[in-house]
Amino acid sequence: MTKVNLYALDGTVKEKIDLPKVFETPYRPDIIKKSFEVIHSNQRQPYGSDPLAGTRHAVASVGKGRGMSRVPRLTQGQAAALAPNVVSGRRAHPPKVERDWKEKMNKKENKLARNSALAATATKEIVSKRGHRFDEKVTLPIIIEDDFENIKKTKGVIEVLEKIGIGADILRSANGKHVRAGKGKMRGRRYRIPKSILIVSLKEGLQKSSENLSGVDITKPQHLNIELLAPGGIAGRLTVFTKSALTKLGGAK
Repeated sequence: MTKVNLYALDGTVKEKIDLPKVFETPYRPDIIKKSFEVIHSNQRQPYGSDPLAGTRHAVASVGKGRGMSRVPRLTQGQAAALAPNVVSGRRAHPPKVERDWKEKMNKKENKLARNSALAATATKEIVSKRGHRFDEKVTLPIIIEDDFENIKKTKGVIEVLEKIGIGADILRSANGKHVRAGKGKMRGRRYRIPKSILIVSLKEGLQKSSENLSGVDITKPQHLNIELLAPGGIAGRLTVFTKSALTKLGGAK
């Protein structure tokens, strides 16, 4: 088993502990990407146009022999209407509400994707390639003593992360905030913020003290999923576990 450092709140190494067996899962970026895409596909909301859109016109064709196209035309005027190939005509093949967007994935395949993404958090090369910033001396994933869960102030959380050597990643996320390209700007998601640290703990105390940190997500071991471990379908997220959360995850001593 791989041994990693257990860090105290002052950033010193308290002891070395074994990682659970799940961290020995082979790295499968193809399965991870597939699982992420299936999850997002199943979150899509069905949409479609009004079946009568573009057809609410009084139209008639003038017939042949007049030296003009025989497309349907408004009875009150000469503008073409109704036909799909004319300006303001109906759509030929509009999106339909009854279309099923859902995709399926095997349970074992989905479990492999989650375990593989979890194992990737312990590989420095994969985490660095994803863009995270951390001290080269730290061991991944970051394991902190359980007293970390009792911190009630955001300032205290930042101090602990900086002492360990991963505080720079939050700054990277804050500096990377930018205006989204496209129409999402008009739909309540104007800004994009890079993901930074994922904190896994058993208690909910860290939720309030960490929720305002840029790019940080907080979750429990039983709620870990691909979206948290591999945002965008790319594995290698910089992850912090409390000792009790790691024990709950797979029996670490």
